[in-house]
Amino acid sequence: MKSLRGAKSEDVIFSGTQNRKSLGFAEVSLIFDNQDNKLPVEFTEVTVTRKLYRSGESQYFINKAPCRLKDIIELFMDTGIGKDGYSIIGQGRIDEILSNKSEDRRNIFEEAAGIVKYKSRKIEAEKKLERTKLNLLRINDILSEIEQNLEPLKIQAGKAKEFLSLREELKQIEVGLFIYNISTYKENLEKILSDEKILVEQNDDENKALEKLNELKQNLKLEIDNITKEIEDIQNSGSQNIQEKEKMNSRNKCIK
Repeated sequence: MKSLRGAKSEDVIFSGTQNRKSLGFAEVSLIFDNQDNKLPVEFTEVTVTRKLYRSGESQYFINKAPCRLKDIIELFMDTGIGKDGYSIIGQGRIDEILSNKSEDRRNIFEEAAGIVKYKSRKIEAEKKLERTKLNLLRINDILSEIEQNLEPLKIQAGKAKEFLSLREELKQIEVGLFIYNISTYKENLEKILSDEKILVEQNDDENKALEKLNELKQNLKLEIDNITKEIEDIQNSGSQNIQEKEKMNSRNKCIK
């Protein structure tokens, strides 16, 4: 944006006119002939694209494939056409190069010699190595902390194993007790059913005996009624005989 005398991303994005509406992004592409395979890709033509949005976000593409800015920088390393390359030198750039420090001029010569890519990779590898060393130190600290906690963990693990063993033993005991209770309840139930059967049979026998007693009682009652009737008949007959006897005695007295 600064090269185009702009201060922010919106300055290079079309803001619209009375006849045309504004756009949400600006896009620019550079197309390179790569028939000499100067760029390390398998294309004879390489298109590098940047898309800039009003929010300030950017997207980068190589042959319409999304990529990182880092990938584009690495693509042009040691080709002389990078950001700080020597292929395009602007007005006043030569005086600036000559007046620079030896370290700054060295960067230009390294770019021309084609070693910037390897130097960059070396720096990145050294950073990764440093991060790895820090990670190793952190891992050693973690291992030391784990070793300190290892003995208490062993004790806890032993207690956990003992707990699991006791819980399994308790489970077996509870299962055995449950089975024993079921067997006992079954035996008691069978005994109760057997006693109930006996009581039912006894009740049936007693009911039959009671029916026989009731039948015998009825028969005896009938016999008693018959005997009572006979006695009454005999008593009535005796009374008649006594009356006849008295009548005969009265007649005999009159004859005398």
